[in-house]
Amino acid sequence: MDGGSTLTRRSLLGVAVAGVLVSGCSSSPAVKPHVPGPPDPETLLLRSLIAGKEETVALYRRAALSLTKLAAELRPFEQRHLAHLTALRGMLPQGAGAPAPASPSGAAPSGSPSPSASAVSLADLRRAERRAATARPGQTEGASPPLSQLIVSIGACEAVHVIALGRLR
Repeated sequence: MDGGSTLTRRSLLGVAVAGVLVSGCSSSPAVKPHVPGPPDPETLLLRSLIAGKEETVALYRRAALSLTKLAAELRPFEQRHLAHLTALRGMLPQGAGAPAPASPSGAAPSGSPSPSASAVSLADLRRAERRAATARPGQTEGASPPLSQLIVSIGACEAVHVIALGRLR
């Protein structure tokens, strides 16, 4: 045996243990990351309804800036849409990851309109309300009974808004 090239049992045993440890680490079952399932259709519907309500509130705020003489009369319409928004957000399941409200009141900011924002007329508001009210019955398909009731109630309010806006001058 040469003086520098001999293997002792102790060094051989150390190499074997190290090999087992290394192979043990690589062969252990990998932790699989949590892959979320497909999104819940009702949650998707709620998110869509919320986004639509946020757009409607923003439309009313722009209208109040465009129709300054009617701003006070338009405020109750906006308030009802904000109440709808609150009710819809309240139906989102815990942890559904609802988009954060755009402002503390839960709707689009009420500051000055952007330069690209165009003036909003009463006719624009009526068209938006009519379009929303018309869409509501179809949105109840497949929704739970409590959500269907809320959607229908919102649609009824929007239909009344169409009539009430027609009376404003």
